[in-house]
Amino acid sequence: MPKSHVRKKKVYTPPPDIRPSAVTAAAAKKPSPLWLPITAVSLIVFGIGWVVVYYLSGGLYPVLSWGYWNLAVGFGAMIAALGLLSRWR
Repeated sequence: MPKSHVRKKKVYTPPPDIRPSAVTAAAAKKPSPLWLPITAVSLIVFGIGWVVVYYLSGGLYPVLSWGYWNLAVGFGAMIAALGLLSRWR
């Protein structure tokens, strides 16, 4: 039985106005500033310290009148650090 012809697909090349340039790609991959990891680690240490002090003092410290909102401050600092670390390259 004879074989049928196989159609070859053309390779797609995007138009030049849509194609990303090498300059834009290189500019987008700049390293992170030095303050970013330092701030993130500081926020993590601060958040853990805040929660530990709250639990060990039985709720008397860091701020007595805030009650359980002290936990929100500690965990909020750690979540803010996570947000910063998601931008780190």
